[in-house]
Amino acid sequence: MLKRIAVMTSGGDSPGMNAAIRAVVRVAIHEGVEVWGIYNGYAGMYEDKMVQLDSRSVGDILQRGGTFLGTARCEEFRTTEGRQRAFENLRRHGIEGVVIIGGDGSMTGAELLSDLGIAVVGLPGTIDNDIWGTDYTIGFDTATNTVVDAINKLRDTASSHGRVIVVEVMGRNSGWIAMTAGLAGGAEHILIPEISVNLDELCEKLRQSHDSGKKYSVVVVAEGAGSAVEIGKKIVDCSGLDTRVSVLGHIQRGGSPSVFDRILASTLGEHATLALISGISNVMFGSRSGGVVTIDLADAIGHKRTIDPSMFRLANLLSK
Repeated sequence: MLKRIAVMTSGGDSPGMNAAIRAVVRVAIHEGVEVWGIYNGYAGMYEDKMVQLDSRSVGDILQRGGTFLGTARCEEFRTTEGRQRAFENLRRHGIEGVVIIGGDGSMTGAELLSDLGIAVVGLPGTIDNDIWGTDYTIGFDTATNTVVDAINKLRDTASSHGRVIVVEVMGRNSGWIAMTAGLAGGAEHILIPEISVNLDELCEKLRQSHDSGKKYSVVVVAEGAGSAVEIGKKIVDCSGLDTRVSVLGHIQRGGSPSVFDRILASTLGEHATLALISGISNVMFGSRSGGVVTIDLADAIGHKRTIDPSMFRLANLLSK
């Protein structure tokens, strides 16, 4: 049984990370295990920015977005020498295992760290919902609700002026946010990186909808599918429709986590902590069909979670 572990967040921040940290710390302490916090992800591990945490250290953070431990990029950790230095810092503090909360890049770093002899357990913390093996990642629900709220507001002004509104959301390589928020927000068109769209055909559909009496339209664009600004210009040029563009940006990352994300983070945090202190390593915990599942870290890293085509079909069907 491990007696001293650490917890860290890495990659892009996501609502619910604090809830996960809180769960890790309090479950570990309940089990008689000492727990440390690593500031700024792998950068803090490399720079030896670690402190021991107690139950009070994680008070009043459950409802807060972001991560109080911070997160940062660390080019040094990509090198063998950098990882060795991070490993030595952990060993100096007597840390035997680490719970790592983050996205696919963070899980890749976790696997590299485990190669040096540190036990690692991962938690999927990313708004993109693109981690293989889990139905939901920590932060996705909150981010999607933020986007839906924005779509609702933009729909009001689009309706008032009879405009096309093009909304750009996050998702360089994954269309989960655009797909889910677009479906829930009733978007007329959804553009995602996974499915190519002919912009001339899009413009023609918008023009035909307008001519048939549809007063306004909302187009949701994942950033990886193209620039909303350029797409908006294209719509104006080829259809002549009054068009406005809204790029939501980093507002999608912030905000108090939803009930779903708080419970998901807390539940997965408990399972990860109990697994780690019992000696289990090289796994990630996720949610599937409403239950907690264990995913081999190599599988989570080696596969890409794809968009559910039935959601795209339904979104198109309901947008007529």
